[in-house]
Amino acid sequence: MPSDQKPCPWGTPLEDRKPRRVTSEELLGRAGELIIVHREREYRLRRTANGKLILTA
Repeated sequence: MPSDQKPCPWGTPLEDRKPRRVTSEELLGRAGELIIVHREREYRLRRTANGKLILTA
C-alpha cells in the first residue's frame, strides 16, 4: 500500500471495494416503495406504474 494511502476501517483498500448491488425488488418489496433517512431527512424511493424509479424528498 502506498504511504499516502490509508487503510479503510474494514481492512480492504478503498479502490478494491465495490458498491453493494441489490435489485429494486429487493429494496422496494411488494409495497413498491422505501423510505430512506439521510441526515435526519426522509426520502421516498418508489416504483411508478410505468416501472421507473422516483426519489423524492
